[in-house]
Amino acid sequence: MQVIPVLDLKGGKAVHAVRGERERYAPVEGVLGSGHDPVALARAFRDRLGLQTCYVADLDAIAGRQGNTDLLRALVGLGLTLWVDAGVSRPEQAQALARLGVEMVIVGTETLPSADHLRQLAADFPPDRLVLSVDRKGGALLAPPDIKTPQHVMALAAELGIRRVILLDLAHVGAAAGPPLDLLTSLRPLFPDLAFYVGGGVRHCADLDALAQAGAAGALVATALHRGTLFSDQ
Repeated sequence: MQVIPVLDLKGGKAVHAVRGERERYAPVEGVLGSGHDPVALARAFRDRLGLQTCYVADLDAIAGRQGNTDLLRALVGLGLTLWVDAGVSRPEQAQALARLGVEMVIVGTETLPSADHLRQLAADFPPDRLVLSVDRKGGALLAPPDIKTPQHVMALAAELGIRRVILLDLAHVGAAAGPPLDLLTSLRPLFPDLAFYVGGGVRHCADLDALAQAGAAGALVATALHRGTLFSDQ
């Protein structure tokens, strides 16, 4: 199963995400480096852990502020395959990220204005380069009013040719409470052609094993990497 390290960018720094309380996020301080130098931290993911793909959440762009474009360009320069959530809801936003060298563009239900925006994105941008993020907080779906359930938006994504889905529960992020397996175990049999990635709560290799057994293709991990609890040679 693929381990994808996470960088949450805010104000030019990599911050430690905890339970989705974004106003309280502070720069990362961990065994791999400091959030004051996100590029060096990403280089440690690559060189020390051998991880070639990185998920980046541009929290400034998600909040509607000026995004961390220069940092994204520098991360691409490391040769990493970037998955980026920058609050994209329009094709031109996805295309701008692609021009920077971003490989996969995340479309989060939290920032999606409507289901029609997802349809337009998939029509005007290659759907195989889109990743749907089903965003929840404490089990409650974060989505526009016309998206009622995770099943609804995932069926739409599959219809549009999107093949990768992230199941993210912000309440589990940075909480060291274990990954949210409930949604994965309920949805995986319904969508056998989709690749599922789970974010939030991974503490150690046993959590990765549980996710793999439940059918996950990968896990998004931050805190366990910064604390050195996932790989013994960190």
